[in-house]
Amino acid sequence: MPKELYYNTGKLTRFILRRDRIRIPIWLIAITLITLIIVPAFSEMYPSQIERQGMAATMENPAMTAMVGPGYGLDNYTVGAMMAHMMLLFTALAVAIMSILLVSRHTRLDEEEGRIEMIRSLPVGRLSNLASTTIVSIITNIILAIIVGFGLYALGIESMDLNGSILYGVVLGATGIFFTSITALFVQLSSSDRGAIGFSFTFLGLAYLVRAIGDISSETLARISPLGLVLRTEVYVNNYWWPILIVIVESLIILAFAYYLNSIRDLEAGFIPAKPGRKTASSFLQSLFGLGLRLQRTAIISWFIGMFILGVSYGSVFGDLESFFETNEMIQQILPPGEGLSLTEQFLTMLMAIISMICTIPALIMVLKIKGEEKRNRTEHLLARAVSRNHIMGNFLAISIIVGFISLFLAVIGLWSAASAVMDDPIAFSTMFKAAMVYLPAMWGMVGLAALLIGLIPKLTGLTWLYLGYSFFVVYLGDILQVPEWMTKLSPFGHVPKIPIDDMNFTIISVLTLIAASLVAIGFIGYNKRDIQG
Repeated sequence: MPKELYYNTGKLTRFILRRDRIRIPIWLIAITLITLIIVPAFSEMYPSQIERQGMAATMENPAMTAMVGPGYGLDNYTVGAMMAHMMLLFTALAVAIMSILLVSRHTRLDEEEGRIEMIRSLPVGRLSNLASTTIVSIITNIILAIIVGFGLYALGIESMDLNGSILYGVVLGATGIFFTSITALFVQLSSSDRGAIGFSFTFLGLAYLVRAIGDISSETLARISPLGLVLRTEVYVNNYWWPILIVIVESLIILAFAYYLNSIRDLEAGFIPAKPGRKTASSFLQSLFGLGLRLQRTAIISWFIGMFILGVSYGSVFGDLESFFETNEMIQQILPPGEGLSLTEQFLTMLMAIISMICTIPALIMVLKIKGEEKRNRTEHLLARAVSRNHIMGNFLAISIIVGFISLFLAVIGLWSAASAVMDDPIAFSTMFKAAMVYLPAMWGMVGLAALLIGLIPKLTGLTWLYLGYSFFVVYLGDILQVPEWMTKLSPFGHVPKIPIDDMNFTIISVLTLIAASLVAIGFIGYNKRDIQG
């Protein structure tokens, strides 16, 4: 392509780095610290080979394979093999999310808000903005790969050699580069930032699910997913580099196609055209509740489908769990004791905690839409009419609570349907329903925190995601890493009674609900008093 298409790409690259001088380092530091902190914890908790082999037996079951990927080197479960098995996939997901948000922010979002049009009026090439954005994202992922790779090697763990450590970092970098290219492609296809992010996250979710199903049933299917492919590097065991080459080649092909589409499309247009709307809005759309649902319709539908499929994917392995658990003393010690209950029912409590936290994500997205609309100066148009601030926040909160409940309910439906089909003695639907719905107050607490920050300090709403990430860390890895109980109790999910093992504790549920309601009330008060920001 002519050089004119990339004119002043270097200046735009420096401009993007200037804009994200805080955001990018935070991502890099957070991902690196989490990675490097986990390794010493593994070394201290499982110092002997016997203890590590016990954990290997614990991780070698279909449910854990679906969750974290296949284990390699289980017959000689070193600290390195354990680290790659338990953490590589989830860290790669975090890197993918970082890349998706970075690319969409500087391409489709800037285009949607008119900044690209202003930049195009200056002497820059047609592809300069996309090129500079992808350059920044690729550089960010390369830096992450280098820091993580050499950081892991610097820990001096015997089983974590230089080759494996560098490969661990490169896996993360390659994953980030792949999702950089995927997002760049969806930016061309979608006509809105919301659509581009929605398509990218949907692809990420499908990649995770295809990998999960493939890891259990089909090696070929697992390799179709980029997440499944990078796990075939077998880091710290065999250290295969060929999956990285395939992922990079795929990324370059997708990126080249994205560049081509960007060169031929009109500014602010997408190759998937928006459907023409009705000449007059329906009465439902004229309500704030209907408008909120319409604005987030694609995301809502995608999450509903994703949560149902997630439930099905976990339920499909329930038939093999009981026989596995009965022969595994290590996992029987980790599972919470439940007299008169099957081991699968005891495992259900752990699974429901994880599913409920995943279902909290769409609930938070719905309520944080208030901040997004405010940032784009759309809230002012509503407030200029006979619409109160309480009405705005109340409707978005209602959507958030409803979407969270339905997401959790659909996950339970999928889990129960698949589990009933493969189990000789299926778990009752009522048991699964209670085990899931008991987490609603914790979910409401997270939504309440978001409402509080929206009302008082909207610039800090990102803390809700950090808090949810912390909750996932202490609940998911709490037993494995022997996290102190007080750290688990810092999360609302750490207080929820484990149904059906524990009896329903209405006092705790009431307190969690009251705290959530109090946070929401303070958020309403703050939202009514503060200035609307542009």
